[in-house]
Amino acid sequence: MEHEETGCQAAPEGPILCVNNCGFFGSAATMNMCSKCHKDMMLKQEQAKLAASSFGSIVNGTSSINANELVVAAPPVDIQSQTVAPKTISSQPSFSFGSGSSGEPKPEGPKRCSSCNKRVGLTGFNCRCGHLFCAVHRYSDKHDCAYDYRTAGRDAIAKANPVVKAEKLDKI
Repeated sequence: MEHEETGCQAAPEGPILCVNNCGFFGSAATMNMCSKCHKDMMLKQEQAKLAASSFGSIVNGTSSINANELVVAAPPVDIQSQTVAPKTISSQPSFSFGSGSSGEPKPEGPKRCSSCNKRVGLTGFNCRCGHLFCAVHRYSDKHDCAYDYRTAGRDAIAKANPVVKAEKLDKI
């Protein structure tokens, strides 16, 4: 009788396990779920609402975006029918020898050192001069490197450290 007069609820007899059987304890505030399961359920509900609203806006053709919702809609696509002409295959093979001036891109062969022509594969080193070198010729003193390291260093220092000069004060 005292509980009815004060409006308090009776305390549960023992702890309640999560309804998802995850092994943790739930509470009445989280619908008898543990905090993780409750958070996951709320996230799924919000995603379902967002999907339903974005689907509805796509179907209706409206583009109403609220501040609380982020709707990503693809622009309308115009699909035009194109006629495809059948290709005829000639019985004479066309081979081109020599400079390879055909319009097709030449497949890139194995990567080789620019100095000794050794195959380097994935272990090649790209120099700042733009060439590829093996482990022996990777340093600039081991190949004829055209890159000017001194000027590049000076430019980098000049860019990183601008000249700071105060204005001259008038003498009194």
